[in-house]
Amino acid sequence: MSSRDLILGRVRRALADVPRDDTPYEQAFERGYLREHGGRSVEQTVDLLAENLADYRALVHRCAADELAPTIAGLLAGHGSTSVVLPAGLDARWLAASEVTRVPDRAEGTSGELDRVDSVVTACALAIAETGTLVLDGGPDQGRRRITLVPDHHICVVRVPDQVVSSVPQALARLDPTRPLTWISGPSATSDIELDRVEGVHGPRTLEVVLVSGE
Repeated sequence: MSSRDLILGRVRRALADVPRDDTPYEQAFERGYLREHGGRSVEQTVDLLAENLADYRALVHRCAADELAPTIAGLLAGHGSTSVVLPAGLDARWLAASEVTRVPDRAEGTSGELDRVDSVVTACALAIAETGTLVLDGGPDQGRRRITLVPDHHICVVRVPDQVVSSVPQALARLDPTRPLTWISGPSATSDIELDRVEGVHGPRTLEVVLVSGE
């Protein structure tokens, strides 16, 4: 018998005397939690997102939909990027103004190949204003998790206001828990016991967020 079978057997025995019509766990207790703090307008929520992203040392840019391609091209050029990895479902128009080498997100690609790529451009599932967090769920325009962890420069596009929520509870209500969720709050960073901050250990050293309206 495997460890899995042992654990499941104990769970079944513990639940053996629970009536089938018993109140589901998630309904057993009243949870009157706040779903957001304060009553912000849509504009204020987006402003809070930008503020908290910047507080985490992400570089925040705003543009209209027709400015997105030149904005991304400018960010890639400003970073000195000559190559960029792209999810299979990313809108090709986003890179229309850039001449950098495109590297597709391939299942057979290796981490070594990704490490030689300068940047990655993705969309996101949504963004949380109160925590300054981007959430990716592996959708077609976001690609595999590893493409946002290995390259040193990540450009993430957030459609505002549609993809912006105020709080974590609001985000959880919109996310599919069965998908591979990646929660990003600023560039990768850690500190040692002396509180010396080191960036780029667990992911990109540079995170640039483009808040695009009208997309």
